[in-house]
Amino acid sequence: MGEVILTMKGIDKSFPGVHALDHVDLEVKKGEVHALMGENGAGKSTLMKVLTGIYKKDAGTITYEGADVEFNNPRDAQAAGVVIVHQELNMLGHLSVAQNIFIGREIKKGGLIDDGAMNAEAAKLFEKLNININPREKMSRLTVGKQQMCEIAKAISHEAKVIVFDEPTAALTETEIEELFKIIRDLRSKELGIIYISHRMDEINVITDRVTVMRDGGYVGTLITKDSIKDDIINMMVGRVIYEDPKTQSMVPADAPVVLKVENLSAGKMVKDVSFELKKGEILGFSGLMGAGRTETARALFGADKKESGDIYINGAKVEIHNPMDAVQHGIGYLSEDRKRFGIITEKTVAENSTLACLEEYMSGVFINRAKENKVAAEYVEQLKTKTPGVDQLVVNLSGGNQQKVVIAKWLIKDCEILIFDEPTRGIDVGAKSEIYHLMSELAAEGKSIIMISSEMTEILRMSDRVIVMCEGRKTGEIEIAEATQEKIMHAATMRN
Repeated sequence: MGEVILTMKGIDKSFPGVHALDHVDLEVKKGEVHALMGENGAGKSTLMKVLTGIYKKDAGTITYEGADVEFNNPRDAQAAGVVIVHQELNMLGHLSVAQNIFIGREIKKGGLIDDGAMNAEAAKLFEKLNININPREKMSRLTVGKQQMCEIAKAISHEAKVIVFDEPTAALTETEIEELFKIIRDLRSKELGIIYISHRMDEINVITDRVTVMRDGGYVGTLITKDSIKDDIINMMVGRVIYEDPKTQSMVPADAPVVLKVENLSAGKMVKDVSFELKKGEILGFSGLMGAGRTETARALFGADKKESGDIYINGAKVEIHNPMDAVQHGIGYLSEDRKRFGIITEKTVAENSTLACLEEYMSGVFINRAKENKVAAEYVEQLKTKTPGVDQLVVNLSGGNQQKVVIAKWLIKDCEILIFDEPTRGIDVGAKSEIYHLMSELAAEGKSIIMISSEMTEILRMSDRVIVMCEGRKTGEIEIAEATQEKIMHAATMRN
């Protein structure tokens, strides 16, 4: 590591009802990957938004390349060489990949935008990233994982001196993560300062040099990564040690009834003749690499995508699900992997989002009974330990993990018997993960049946009673949890037809 390139000292920031940052310190050196860690709501993303001019700080100083600075907006920060890859995707779905990467700084020829030149430059970026994305493809047609890689490519396309990675691997496959780490190591060798925000403890040990920990908007301390152990960091983050051991046997009784049966489901190119059963009180894990068709299977089951063929049975009776409303009426709730697009309305309150799936139950004539709505929302804020000043807080002001809890509350209030959790802990810290794991286990114990799609192998092994493995749109494995290992799951996940 070289000389200090960035210092944030005594940074303070408040929002209505929330003291988000309480005199936080951060120091980043050239040629360093510096982890920034803390539970959801600890203030990590807020600190980075202050750095890049999205928010104005209330107090404190920012020193960059030896001079005090305060960027007015992200464009000023980018021009100075400070770039952020956000946790929440900020791409425009109707534009092409290349147009998104160069938006606001388009390549022009004769006064007109030169799409050919932008496509060529984007292709060079993707070649460097070693990923296969067509620069001409519409952004909306890409998976969440590929959209995230486009965000990373966009950041790298700037002549950056400091890059902030905010949960960059949350939606990436293991292969994509390895390629990203190669890029980060290359950037480090070129003397860039890198701030790396992640909740994945194993990544911190692999890729970072130092770790700064925040808790409840305040600075806790900074550690040298190689001299620290995981429990030290977790204890600093949450004030307690959390253990999540793999499940060794199914919690589902042998005679538990089948509540959902899917036979020969096909939909588009990503769902090919998929069959499985879900039992009462079971957590059925869906594993596989990115592009395996897990989310597409869930969307076809839920009616979000049109199925081409196949039959669906609920409690032994064949049902027709043409759209999400049909699915909800049949007692199925779906927690999407992309909460921002499909799970919440960010400009509505916690209470308003919580009752979205069953709003008719909170109507008094043509008006919404706000007192009744607020009461049930408050109950689930308490149950899920959602960090919010109150149920009247706009969801846009909550951290990613707390937004996820609002989505979970929505389906719990609807009291669905079958719950599809698609990447339920994506972008959520270790403490909030533990809370959601215990919540899912409690729901299953109460008789709810859960389909859990996860890209995290440890999560699959920790939570599942049985594991369905997919590859290229087909079911390639079904493993009881007592027999499940990472090796068996990965073997089935790469079993191409």
